[in-house]
Amino acid sequence: MAKKLYVGGLPYATSEDALKAHFSQAGVVESANIITDRMSGRSKGFGFVEMSTEEEAQKAVAMFHGKEYEGRTLTVNEARPLEERPKKSFDGGDRRY
Repeated sequence: MAKKLYVGGLPYATSEDALKAHFSQAGVVESANIITDRMSGRSKGFGFVEMSTEEEAQKAVAMFHGKEYEGRTLTVNEARPLEERPKKSFDGGDRRY
């Protein structure tokens, strides 16, 4: 089963193809996604890599966490599930009428 990893500290110019190629040193990469800003389209400096097995994911963490990549130090660990966020209120707060 595929295992998703969080990758932080990415250089802003890194492409998804380059990220996938880098992590392929640890095993088969199912997908690589770099998170971008909605307004500007620029990288936010982090992303997610999905490795094909748990063993390859552990190997990738051991190989890349705390290591330098294109001049920046990477943070690599198991991705946590997306948590439910409260709905945003655009009326300025919790006013009572």
